[in-house]
Amino acid sequence: MDFAHNDEHREFQDLCHRFAVEVMRPVAARYDRDQEVPWDVMREARAWGLHGLDFLQRVATDDDGQMGIIYAEELHWGCAGIALAISASGLAAAGIASSGTPEQIAKWVPECFGTADELQIGAYAVTEAQAGSDVKSLRTTAKRDGEEWVLNGSKVFISNGGIADVNVVVATVDPHLGHRGQASFIVPKGTPGLAMGKKEDKLGIRASQTAELVLEDCRIPLDHLLGGIEKLERKLERARSGQTGGSSNALATFEITRPMVGASALGIARAAYEWTLDWLEGRADERGPLLEQQHVQQTLADVATEIDAARLLVQRAAWMGRNGVPMTGGQGSMSKLKAGDVAMWATTVLMDLVGPEAGSPDHPLEKWFRDAKIYQLFEGTAQIQRLVVARMQTAERRRAREESATPEPVRA
Repeated sequence: MDFAHNDEHREFQDLCHRFAVEVMRPVAARYDRDQEVPWDVMREARAWGLHGLDFLQRVATDDDGQMGIIYAEELHWGCAGIALAISASGLAAAGIASSGTPEQIAKWVPECFGTADELQIGAYAVTEAQAGSDVKSLRTTAKRDGEEWVLNGSKVFISNGGIADVNVVVATVDPHLGHRGQASFIVPKGTPGLAMGKKEDKLGIRASQTAELVLEDCRIPLDHLLGGIEKLERKLERARSGQTGGSSNALATFEITRPMVGASALGIARAAYEWTLDWLEGRADERGPLLEQQHVQQTLADVATEIDAARLLVQRAAWMGRNGVPMTGGQGSMSKLKAGDVAMWATTVLMDLVGPEAGSPDHPLEKWFRDAKIYQLFEGTAQIQRLVVARMQTAERRRAREESATPEPVRA
C-alpha cells in the first residue's frame, strides 16, 4: 500500500494549482458577482491542457484513478463556480460513455468539448422538480413515433442548462417499470421543442450556469437513444418479465463521478483553511497571539484532520472505481457524503474564528461558505447518501453472513 503520489501526479497537481492561482483566483470574485459563464477561463484551461478530449484521455489512463480528483480539488481551490463551468461537460460525457454504443461515444463525446478554436459544452439533464434524488420518479417521457422519439417534460437545476451543445436527457419510456423503464437520449442544441426555462439565481457556484430545460414535443432521431433500440427493448422485456437486476443509467453515471464531487468539496474546505491560517498569522488580541490560543488550535486541528480523513475516503473511492473494485459498502457515497459535510462544517467554524467580518459580502470566507452548501445537495443529498451507505452496508453484511454461515445474532 502506497499513499504517496507518484512523479506524474505531483507534476499534474502543480500544473492544476498554478492554473488556479494564475488564472482562476484573479477573476473569481468578478464571475461570482456577475454570474457570467467564464468562457475566457475555459479557453485558458484548454490552452493549459486542462480541458477537452486529450485531457480526459490523460486522466482515464491513470491506473490509480487519482488525477481526476487532484484536478477537482485544485480547481475548486481556485473557484468552485469556475471549476464547475470548466468540468460540467464531463458529466454529460460520462453519461454518454456509460450508456452509448461505441459509435455514439465516438460521435457525441467530442461534441461535449468542441475544439480549441470553438469550445462546446454538454449538459446532463436528470433532476426534475418532484424528482431530485428520487430518480425512479422522473416524469419526463419519451415516446416512439415512427423513426423519431418525442420527449416531453422539464428538467431543473441543470448545469450548462440552456447553453449546452449536447444535452443528455434521462426520460421515462415505460412509467410502470420505475428506473428500469428509463433511457438516456441525446438532444442537440437547437432541436425544435427544446428551450431554456428559468435561469437560477444561486447562493453559490455562481459562475456556473444553472437553468431549467423545457421539452415540448421535442423530436429527435431514433438513433439518438443511447445504447440503441435493441438494448432498450431487451432491458424493458427483462423488467416486464420480473427479472431482477439492472440499475438506472443515471445512478450508474453519478456513481462514477461521486468521488470527483467529494474532491471538489475538499478544494473549497482547503482554500478556506489555508486562507484562515494565513489570516491568523501575526494577529493577536488581549489574550495574546491568536495562533497560540488553545481554542484556535483545537479548531484548526479539527479542520485539518477532517479534511485529511475525507480526502482518504475520496482517494480510496477513486482508486476502486478506476480499478473495477465493486463499491458494495457504499464507498463512493461515503466519499461524497463526508467531503460535502466537511466543507460546510469547516467553512462555518473558520468563519467563527475570523469573526463578523467573515460574513461580509465579497469576503473570501463568505464566498467559500456559499459555495460549500451545494456539495451537501447535488448528485444526491447528504441524507440520500446516508440511506445509500446504510442500505449497502446492510446488504453487504447479509451477504457476508450467508457466505460464512454465520448465525443470526442472539436476541434477548
